[in-house]
Amino acid sequence: MTGVEEKFEIFLAAPPGLEETLAAEISRKGFRQPKVVPGGVVTTGGWPDVWRANLWLRGASKVLARIDQFRAVHFAQLDERARAVDWNSLLRKDVAFRVEASCAASKLWHSGAVAQRVATAIRESVGAREADDAPVVIRARMEKDLCTLSVDTSGDLLHKRGFKQAVNPAPMRETMAALFLMQCGYDGTETLLDPMCGAGTFVIEGAEMAARLNPGRARDFAFENLKNFDAEAWARMRAVARAGMEGVACLGFDRDAGAIAMSIANAERAGVSAGTRFAQGTISDLQRPDGAPGLIIVNPPYGSRIGDRKSLGPLYRALGQVLMSRFAGWRVGLVAAEPALARETRLPFVAPGPPVPHGGMRVTLFRTAPLG
Repeated sequence: MTGVEEKFEIFLAAPPGLEETLAAEISRKGFRQPKVVPGGVVTTGGWPDVWRANLWLRGASKVLARIDQFRAVHFAQLDERARAVDWNSLLRKDVAFRVEASCAASKLWHSGAVAQRVATAIRESVGAREADDAPVVIRARMEKDLCTLSVDTSGDLLHKRGFKQAVNPAPMRETMAALFLMQCGYDGTETLLDPMCGAGTFVIEGAEMAARLNPGRARDFAFENLKNFDAEAWARMRAVARAGMEGVACLGFDRDAGAIAMSIANAERAGVSAGTRFAQGTISDLQRPDGAPGLIIVNPPYGSRIGDRKSLGPLYRALGQVLMSRFAGWRVGLVAAEPALARETRLPFVAPGPPVPHGGMRVTLFRTAPLG
């Protein structure tokens, strides 16, 4: 079973289409041999690696510790194997739990029955109670008769960094924003500019990357409720000093004064006010900052209805004209739900990656090389 020193599989979830980008981040952060799988990345490690993954990784949306895996084609097998897991080394009697199950292409197809059997094994082994709002969640996945039991070590999704209180409608999640920044080659060493910054997600993520701040520094995690949690080791891990931004500027503009106020407040809570600047302004007001070229990242309105798309054409054309005429040498990353709208900018995009689920639709990151 998974003691503190023992190695096991760790699954790191990512939006479908962004798994490769997350794998590259995981590799850069020193985790061993990340392997891309549908919906995420698998690596191998121990519990300190689980803690580090939650604290360090910008692109992962969940960290699951896979504690056992076995075949089960009838409930007697599931009962036996679920009871063989050493739940007492992992779960506390005084902390409530719940089990979530999913089933696909398996003889055990009823997810509610699977969850019930696993929960009974835990309850009778540990004596802990079940609760809908439990801080510890065990996930049982039946796929092609293979049962995987995992602990959700994150709790709340990891895009909830713990500082953003003000948001605009349909905000981009911080984890997706970070992965898009990485896809654009941003590493925190160049100027970043968002001309339609909304609540400031791209700008704040970029500033945190520049300051080398751990994304999970301001929140709690589900693994803190486990029996094998080492509070002193975790405190040492969290106490790593920040590096400072060393003059890197992350700039945000928006035509809406309320969005600018939100961005300023969010940046202050995140501790990156010194490295960010926000100002109200339209696309036509946009001017090239002093210094070396950097990255422009923008998430314009999508236009979910056909009429919206037609009305947004002039905005996209104006954006493209301003960037082409004023930002030679800069790279551009543009998030769009409609390729036709992205093409309205006339920007020289390279071949895009796959569409990514976002807010009930699919969006694509369109990128350029340095503009001529």
